Amino acid sequence: MKPTISVSDDITLVILQNIPADIGFITEVFEKIAEMDVDVDMISLNPAQSSRTSLSFTISDDDLVKTLSYTSTLNDEKIKPIVSSGNCKISINDSGMEHCPGVAAKVFRRAASAQTEILLITTSESQISLLVTKSDFDAAFSAIQDALD
Repeated sequence: MKPTISVSDDITLVILQNIPADIGFITEVFEKIAEMDVDVDMISLNPAQSSRTSLSFTISDDDLVKTLSYTSTLNDEKIKPIVSSGNCKISINDSGMEHCPGVAAKVFRRAASAQTEILLITTSESQISLLVTKSDFDAAFSAIQDALD
């Protein structure tokens, strides 16, 4: 099966740095965001650094104000929210990737050859998603498309 590539634009990356490394806290973050009817897409949790960690996720640019209204209420002066909007997500989907070593390496090599800034990577057995800046989208998309042809 040939991989399919899908793209989404107007994506905001939200990074919550230095949050408690506690699944209960993380659950509350996503419950509150869901209550605001905000769809979260890519999620990445960094390994804990002692009792703190960083959490990254993406939302639609349209949901940025709602999400910021919540993250600004986090009553922990150590938490540092970082936001980057106007990004694009490139997703490679192929059920055949599950038992095929090297697909991610090939995609990453091609993105590197295009000198694109990758903001976030998430994967599953059948999908690799890369978040890139809008200014790097065309180069990244072309390079990844070439890697899969």
